[in-house]
Amino acid sequence: MKIAFYNTKQYDKTYFDHAILGTSHEIRYLSCHLNKETASLVDGEKVICAFINDTLDADVLTILQQKGVKLIALRSAGFNHVDLECAKNLGLAVVRVPAYSPYSIAEHAVALLLSLNRGIHRAYNRTREGDFSLSNLMGFDLHNKTVGVIGTGKIGQAFIKIMHGFGCKILAHDPYPNEECINLGANYVSLDEIFVQSNIISLHCPLTSDTQHLINQVSLDKMQDGVAIINTSRGKLVDSKAMIQALKKGKVGLLGLDVYEEEETLFFEDLSAQGIQDDVLARLTTFPNVIITSHQGFFTHEAMSNIAKTTLENINQFELDGSIKNGVT
Repeated sequence: MKIAFYNTKQYDKTYFDHAILGTSHEIRYLSCHLNKETASLVDGEKVICAFINDTLDADVLTILQQKGVKLIALRSAGFNHVDLECAKNLGLAVVRVPAYSPYSIAEHAVALLLSLNRGIHRAYNRTREGDFSLSNLMGFDLHNKTVGVIGTGKIGQAFIKIMHGFGCKILAHDPYPNEECINLGANYVSLDEIFVQSNIISLHCPLTSDTQHLINQVSLDKMQDGVAIINTSRGKLVDSKAMIQALKKGKVGLLGLDVYEEEETLFFEDLSAQGIQDDVLARLTTFPNVIITSHQGFFTHEAMSNIAKTTLENINQFELDGSIKNGVT
């Protein structure tokens, strides 16, 4: 099948070019984001391959359907950027990559926590300038700390396993308790108990109407002073303006973000020559106890290989008999 591949980076092309060998598919790589203006670039392709910061609202989907597109192949697990009801009404199938490497994201969450706690980012910059002082680099033992994990799917489970290895006490919250997490010693509790009791909170839940701004002024006020918060899931889980106030007051002691609620036009791009135009994100970057990475938790060799492989398998199945593998409804 012919595939219009939007929002292409060189690493995408490297992995998909390898995965497509031996198949009958033909990929046309486009560097632009998918949106209302660029949807018209489709030229005979029946499949669109899109990423999490592409726009797939009703306007875009309508244009794609009119251009003859039959399948939206997301090369991501997340699908909150897709108007699924509109896609269904237009007869557009939507597939995704539900699990490419839970370890990559869980390990990145731990990397953020360790770097923040021990001031690795600050020490790195200091020693390069010949400053070997230890002031403001004091951390704490992770051993015996209480870690609250919100969302215990495959990524949350992998994170819990790592934190269990550090000797942490694990509190968990999920509508569907995970037996493997219970076996690792996780105690399922209410969200309020997570907020009140945890020294560290890590988010691994999807973005829904119920979880949007899960971390807000009200929930932050319930937390311990100096709490560490890690978000490698979805940016809109955190109310960024409320977080800034919590950082200023010392309510949040450490903040690690691999996602940001307005990241669509920022992340995955080089803005070094023009600067950050988003005032909220710019303010967050000024705090010495905050590390922000550019949605790179998924970015490992294993994950990229699995993303390319699964995306093409989804397309193969659709081409074979019109059935849907890893569909989103």
